[in-house]
Amino acid sequence: MGQADKDALNEKIAAGQAKEKKQKRRERREKLKKEKTSFLTDFKKFITKGNVLDMAVAVVVATAFNAIVTGLVKNIITPFVTYLTSGVSINEWKWVLRPAVEETDTTEIAVSYGLWLQSIVDFLIIAFTVFVFVRVVTNMQKRMNWREEEKKAAEAAKKKAADDAAAAAAAEKAAALAKREEEYYQNVKAQADLLKDIKELLEKKEK
Repeated sequence: MGQADKDALNEKIAAGQAKEKKQKRRERREKLKKEKTSFLTDFKKFITKGNVLDMAVAVVVATAFNAIVTGLVKNIITPFVTYLTSGVSINEWKWVLRPAVEETDTTEIAVSYGLWLQSIVDFLIIAFTVFVFVRVVTNMQKRMNWREEEKKAAEAAKKKAADDAAAAAAAEKAAALAKREEEYYQNVKAQADLLKDIKELLEKKEK
């Protein structure tokens, strides 16, 4: 093979490799195009996932729960505390470090510990309410689980009783079959002995 033939062969090989690479790139682009989905499709899949729906429900319930707790503190507890403190709300409790002076346009400097106490009261009420709610739900789940376990135990006992009854019936059937086989073999043995005795008597008579 001359040098020209070798060069031609190398060019054919290179052209084949380039064509193969180009084909692979085309196939890869087509595959990516097929796997690519639209924005609306991806968004629809996202919002219909179970965890997103659960999160949305949790946010709605938490918002409603927050409104309930806020109403409890603002409309029920705070008026009683205000009444006991001679008409002064918890939010207005403060320790004035420097009173305001209108003549010199001096602003008041105070430690508003009442707002901090209000936050603590809100936290305690929310924590207690959540505790009661979780406790009630947990007890309901335990009761439901106990009923399910009791039902499963009753079904298991019923199944075990049926299995025991079937096993007892099978054992009784096997015992009856064994007894019949034993009686059969005893009858066969008795008949064989009788035939033997008859044969011996016949032989004695012939003698």
